[in-house]
Amino acid sequence: MNLDRLAPNLQLSPDGIWISGKVSGVSYPEAGNEFCYGVEEDSFWFRHRNACIAAAIQRLPPGGPFLDIGGGNGYVAQALQELGIDVALVEPGPVGARNAIKRGVRQVVCAALEDVDFQPGTVPAAGLFDVVEHIPDDIGFLQGIHRLMLPGGRLYLTVPAYNWLWSPEDDLAGHCRRYTLGAISRVVESAGFEVEFPTCFFTFLPLPILLVRVLPYRLGLVHRETHSKSDHKKLTGPGGRLLQQVLRWEAGRIRDGRPIRFGGSCLVVARKPD
Repeated sequence: MNLDRLAPNLQLSPDGIWISGKVSGVSYPEAGNEFCYGVEEDSFWFRHRNACIAAAIQRLPPGGPFLDIGGGNGYVAQALQELGIDVALVEPGPVGARNAIKRGVRQVVCAALEDVDFQPGTVPAAGLFDVVEHIPDDIGFLQGIHRLMLPGGRLYLTVPAYNWLWSPEDDLAGHCRRYTLGAISRVVESAGFEVEFPTCFFTFLPLPILLVRVLPYRLGLVHRETHSKSDHKKLTGPGGRLLQQVLRWEAGRIRDGRPIRFGGSCLVVARKPD
């Protein structure tokens, strides 16, 4: 991917990170990237999200180089590299960008998307993995990505599901909203894309989130001010093995193109019409 041709305003810094002269604010706490970097490798949540993204990409592959927009520490971008995809990470947080370089992501842009002057109609594929929920104007943001993409280009995104699962974790993460599968599909279509494949995943998570996070929060029993690493522990023991089977089932369904209608997260693959 020739980033200097796609976005002439970018400059390569001595530490190997592409930077822009513009700096815009984002709705994501910088400490969030450092927390995620400490848990991603062992977290069942991050591992399974990668597995579902990979399954969707294998089912509906990108037609060229891939922009991972708002991709944090490069956990998804690294996995895409391992699949043989030419990927560039676009991450506004300096901590996330540096962590991505340490992780081995080969092309990293430290800037918000609006600060990178990508040329219209030049991006073959883009990913937004738990990004859109941070954007106040989600349709306007996706319309901007639509303008950047080639006709026939594919968009892949994930978002958290169901506003009734709102908890302090959403406040800490800087979320603006959660979505139903129908709601995020309508947002994507309103931005000009054609939805090719919508699905949920993490079918087993809504009930634990409701019992452990949402109800104690609404009853005034919990006022969490920091993220908890215990939410991202490995799945072990008989219960863990059972959940691993559920996760493999989910990834298999996505790879086969069979949607899942309920879960803690939504995944959508969409296409810019020719």
